[in-house]
Amino acid sequence: MNDEIKKEKRKARIMIAITLIITISVISFLIILIYEYNSMSIYTAKPIIYLYPEEETEVTVTLGYPEKITTSYPKYENGWKITAKPDGTLIYNETGRELYSLYWEGENNIDIDIKEGFVVKGEESAKFLEEKLAILGLNEREAEEFIVYWLPQLEANKYNFIRFETIDKINKDMPLEINPKPDTLIRVWMEFKGLDKYEEVKEQQLQTPERKGFVAVEWGGIKLK
Repeated sequence: MNDEIKKEKRKARIMIAITLIITISVISFLIILIYEYNSMSIYTAKPIIYLYPEEETEVTVTLGYPEKITTSYPKYENGWKITAKPDGTLIYNETGRELYSLYWEGENNIDIDIKEGFVVKGEESAKFLEEKLAILGLNEREAEEFIVYWLPQLEANKYNFIRFETIDKINKDMPLEINPKPDTLIRVWMEFKGLDKYEEVKEQQLQTPERKGFVAVEWGGIKLK
């Protein structure tokens, strides 16, 4: 009888040990998974830069953190040196190739603020962007290219949380130096996240810049997790 009791106790201890090992393994796996998820880089997608000097001008464009750039065209190497014309045409000095913009993508370490913004139906994204991008200072051509690029992703969601990053935070995340310095610099970065249902959020107040003199414009976007 005592042997039977000892066997049962031994079996119980083994089961407890196995359960403990499994529990620890599961918890460890979840911790690793959460860590990897939270440490995944957020990318600033498709910032493109337009330049509109008042007369044909030799311009140098430099990004502050080149080590964060993952893709660029033309290839970013210690800045871009171009000839810019008033109609927005750019000539890349190294190759003589004609461009209409400069393009880059990169890692983003900006602090995301979701306390204010807009919640928009996916099917109403185009109308929303037409209105807001005009307020933010983009002309119709720039706005069209912005909308055409982002619309498929926005319309795929029932709702979207959308916020436009402040110029101070954009400059902090990726400083942009243009020489000669533009009279007007417009940088529009949209943050967005798909939602399954409508959520209340404090509406973001937007300001309209005055486009005057030598104008430089950049737009891009950040898809939030």
